[in-house]
Amino acid sequence: MDLPCECQTPEDLHALGVRLAGLVGPGAVLGLVGPLGAGKTQLVKGIAAGVGFRGEVTSPTFTLLHEYRGGRVPVFHFDFYRVEEERELLDVGWDELVEEGVVVAEWADLFPKLMPGDGRWFVIEPMEGGGRRVRERDVPRN
Repeated sequence: MDLPCECQTPEDLHALGVRLAGLVGPGAVLGLVGPLGAGKTQLVKGIAAGVGFRGEVTSPTFTLLHEYRGGRVPVFHFDFYRVEEERELLDVGWDELVEEGVVVAEWADLFPKLMPGDGRWFVIEPMEGGGRRVRERDVPRN
């Protein structure tokens, strides 16, 4: 996958997610970082569509976790934005879900220690004019 890349529209972010889905399988952990409204959920919509999920994909900001099943691999969509302690994520089965399917975590930078060493970290940056730059970076170790 050619990164960094520029996505001019939400559809471009979606398409990037579809391409990314072709590169992941069970055990993949993807951390998404970017400000509010950057397009993190739009990217997840593409990932879910790319694995074959046909339902609605929404941000789990108030529920912590959404599960998207029915494709070639389940996608577990976390949102760390309102999480206060790492224990909350472990209590909903973070460790087990990491082994079962693809885990995508919005606001992953809030709990970087949960990201495995082979996890992938994507930063979405708003650009002047409304587009987004997406780049991959190493998972920070704290």
